[in-house]
Amino acid sequence: MKKSKAMAVIIGGMVFDIHATASIPATAKTTTPGKVEFMLGGVARNIAECLLKLGTESFMISALGCDLAGDFLLEQWRSAGLPTEGIQRGPDITTASVCNMFDVNGDLTSGVASVESIERCVTPQWIQQFKSIVHSAPLMMVDANLNTDALEASCRMAAAFDVPVWFEPVSVAKSKRVAAIANYITFASPNEHELVAMANSLSNENRFSPIQRDQNKTSVESLFKELKPAIIVLLQKGIKYVLVTLGPDGAFLCSGSGPSDLRECLKSTKVFNGKREIFDMVNSRCSTHQYFCSTPYKGGSRLFAMHFPALPATVGRVSGAGDCLVGGVLASLCAGLDVMQSVAVGVAAAKVAIEVKANVPDIYNLTAVADDAGAVYKAAKVVFQESML
Repeated sequence: MKKSKAMAVIIGGMVFDIHATASIPATAKTTTPGKVEFMLGGVARNIAECLLKLGTESFMISALGCDLAGDFLLEQWRSAGLPTEGIQRGPDITTASVCNMFDVNGDLTSGVASVESIERCVTPQWIQQFKSIVHSAPLMMVDANLNTDALEASCRMAAAFDVPVWFEPVSVAKSKRVAAIANYITFASPNEHELVAMANSLSNENRFSPIQRDQNKTSVESLFKELKPAIIVLLQKGIKYVLVTLGPDGAFLCSGSGPSDLRECLKSTKVFNGKREIFDMVNSRCSTHQYFCSTPYKGGSRLFAMHFPALPATVGRVSGAGDCLVGGVLASLCAGLDVMQSVAVGVAAAKVAIEVKANVPDIYNLTAVADDAGAVYKAAKVVFQESML
């Protein structure tokens, strides 16, 4: 098979976002004064844009309609110089759209998603056409906007070429699609509510209930204790790393193989157009974590979890923060950084996203991102280590 240019493969939603933000507290059953904005969106698309702005090109596999929204999304992709061959278009496709409602503080209160075209059009047959791209990829990211058949086809192809798979759950409802592909997944990035839904789906019963917590009173250690049983289910079903995003409380990075795995890099990291700035900048600021300098590890099946704190930020809008966290991690892995360093970059990338109105910032200052990543990395701490048996 002829190898293609090495690019991360991103499969999932390209979405036209409508953001409605109230300027006063909303009253039920009537309109509320505020601002309505149109934005480029979709979990997979947001992650791919973040990757690009951190120096990593990607190959997008998705679907867009031949309509104004589709033209809007595709033009941005073309203007960035990214390949569009993987983006299916047709007169029978309606571009996916989402309407999100935000309160006066910029927090998401509700939303309606119309993304049926992604499920219907991004088929195993469409994905199969880009086998040579997947063959050369350092990693593949799939979002749960894909139907189960498409998720399975993507993951089987990645496994055939020894390409790591990152699963982004998208929502509580769609996160349950993990049941069909858990044994293929290297990384998963649920929030705490998606984590619970995934664990219930993988265990075929409703063993776990959503976590109810007071953010002013719940310690990181207490929160991990509540989430630990669900995390263990994901790890025991074959997912190698579980990155649980916690909003303003940062993230838990969990491994079922002890701490040594967290220092791993991708097996076959490719350099994209010689861009290694993020590697050089972050590697100089994030040397071997103090835990690994002082603690020997003998191997075995052992749950190991680290907490990465969030950085202080002035909230503009939180809608793209999780996607940019994932984008930051993926870009760093592709650049050759290890898992721990990459998560620190992800947290730093999320901070920048929180402070803007768009889903993805217009620009990332790599020096500032690397400085913030260094601070996060140094502040990361072990919250649990014990046999899973």
